[in-house]
Amino acid sequence: MSIDATKTAVVLIEYQNDFTSDGGTLHMLENTKETVAKARELGATIVHAPISFTEDYHELSSEPYGILKGVVDSKSFRQGTWGAEIVDDLKPAQADIVVEGKRGLDAFASTNLDFILRSRGITTIALGGFLTNCCVESTMRTAYEKGYNVFTLKDCTATVSEDEQRSAVEKNYPMFSRPVNHGEFLAELGGEKTAAGTATGRGYSN
Repeated sequence: MSIDATKTAVVLIEYQNDFTSDGGTLHMLENTKETVAKARELGATIVHAPISFTEDYHELSSEPYGILKGVVDSKSFRQGTWGAEIVDDLKPAQADIVVEGKRGLDAFASTNLDFILRSRGITTIALGGFLTNCCVESTMRTAYEKGYNVFTLKDCTATVSEDEQRSAVEKNYPMFSRPVNHGEFLAELGGEKTAAGTATGRGYSN
């Protein structure tokens, strides 16, 4: 299978300091850096989808629960702070697109991501980022419903435990996407044949 790079976008979900400063993510960052560099070279669109909130989180309900309560309690992703900045290793290039307005889990829900992709003639998207079983999976499901050809980059995602990573990648991802390691995706993007993915590395990514 070969993928038309000019109709492909690599969507990077929340590669921000509040996530990437934790352990277990270094190898997936290296995988993502390689993916982005090669995808750019081949003519794919690179899209960054960071999340951010005001200082008092007034975009959220007065009594947030679940994952968003954790964001508030830890004072994460506040606009203008180091934690909300995109990690240095993946700073957007001039031709990249940075989607603004992400306030929840699904990168489509509160942004113009769909408009941007369709305006550029994008039909295939490849997803990487945090958390595997939260924002990446939420975005994956919506992309599938919207008719995109969806790839999830297994070794460019990470979450809080090995069990959660394995469950999402093995059970949920195949229902709504084509789960591959980044080497497989790049081979198809470049029109090459590949028999197997690259090594998965250590930590809580697959």
